[in-house]
Amino acid sequence: MSRRTLLRGAAAVAGAGAAGALAGCSSDDNSGSTGSKAQTTITYWDWYASQAGWVDNEIKLFQQAHPGIAVKKTTQVSDKYADLVSLAYRSNNPPDILMIPKSPQLSQQITQDWLLPVDKWATKDWQSRFPQSSFVEGVDMFDGKIYTAPFAAPAPSLQLYIHHKVFKDAGLTESDGSVKLPKTWDDVTHAAEAIASKSGGKVAPFGFGNSTNTTLAWWLDLFVRGAGSPGGAAVGGIDGMDYRVGQWTFGTDRNYADVINLLLEWKNKNWFYPNSMSISDEQARAFFERGRFGMTIGGVWNQPEWTEHKFTDYSLVTLPAPDGNPKALFYGPPGGKFVAVSSKSKHADEAWAWFDWLYSKDAGKRWVEQGQGLSVYADNNDPKGVTFAPFAQYVAMSGAAVVGPQPTIRNPQLTKLELPAVKPDINDVLSGIWTGQLKDVQGTLTSLTDKMNQALSDAVKKVGTGANLKDFAFPDWDLTKPYTTKPGA
Repeated sequence: MSRRTLLRGAAAVAGAGAAGALAGCSSDDNSGSTGSKAQTTITYWDWYASQAGWVDNEIKLFQQAHPGIAVKKTTQVSDKYADLVSLAYRSNNPPDILMIPKSPQLSQQITQDWLLPVDKWATKDWQSRFPQSSFVEGVDMFDGKIYTAPFAAPAPSLQLYIHHKVFKDAGLTESDGSVKLPKTWDDVTHAAEAIASKSGGKVAPFGFGNSTNTTLAWWLDLFVRGAGSPGGAAVGGIDGMDYRVGQWTFGTDRNYADVINLLLEWKNKNWFYPNSMSISDEQARAFFERGRFGMTIGGVWNQPEWTEHKFTDYSLVTLPAPDGNPKALFYGPPGGKFVAVSSKSKHADEAWAWFDWLYSKDAGKRWVEQGQGLSVYADNNDPKGVTFAPFAQYVAMSGAAVVGPQPTIRNPQLTKLELPAVKPDINDVLSGIWTGQLKDVQGTLTSLTDKMNQALSDAVKKVGTGANLKDFAFPDWDLTKPYTTKPGA
């Protein structure tokens, strides 16, 4: 993805996962059917931009193995993807198979009859090739029926990228000449100060591209996790809450205000690339490659494009913490989601064949080999097979992502929960604070928290007597360890 979903914490994580926010260009690729003698053409939608090379190669290999089927791919703009999918269903013209949009919630997509259960093909033998606990009620199964499956292994959805030349030009090196990578908030601040000073203001210490109103939240998300909060700033829906208390805590957890104030401090020192709020994530990725700024935040989706351009002069770290020791990690549910077959498809068997191909171990192996991410199949993630240093750094970070609490396992009734979107959301709030339209950081965060928690309370009441707000609270959760949710516990 041009950006992952997780950003679902680490759904980043088991779903892809990780894990969430991904920019791309809307384009049709008819190469799958051009010159083909296929009797059936299936339509496939995703938002993969920088991963397009992997998808295109899989389509080529799939069609060689299935000459009777052609795949017509459409890559949509990521921030419009959910709306475009919804419009396609309202127009009764959805694709045959699609990457699952981040909204509405998967349970709602199923109740609205968007997706087809695949139990007809997903036999016990087929399921057995996945790791244990890959199919979970309320995650990729609903009412005992399978709709999707995990594709990626847990991995940190966000990283801080370091431009080597910019750091070396600023004198940020170790005694052996290697780049001095920041581990603490102070390290990041000192590095920014050195870049600004040594470049005479010609190179910005930081940069991002927030034209889709999503990437600024990545900065908040990455830094609050290091400080000991479970994140959630960069993901939507239920996944953004603090499961220790079963509520959103933007206004009550001081780490959020502390990080925002730190970002504003850096902004007031003119340390951010001046057009960061108006350029796209793709433009920011290109500007970082050219050394216009020394640090940016993104995910592993950055790497394939840089590799294509032969840009390798960078490193990455994750979870910079106040004292260098992260107090929280990235989280995702057991199981996961990636693609699904449309209930409206007139070519369900052929769509399943493409579904099955994408979830194959071989496709996952090629995903890893191309530096796109980690595969759900552990054998595909052998570090010995990683020769590219930046991607090897990413692979080495896998321990920073673990399974977190999952309320729908505790109480399957929660799969009926329909949580409405709250606007303005955290992305809108951050933009307002950044531009100065919102002056009261703490008051704004408190107001957002109250609205989100009220929306949750109202949604739980609509589920009925089988659900309770206490279902979302896991007070025994240690943020530094994986969590196993027990049914009914």
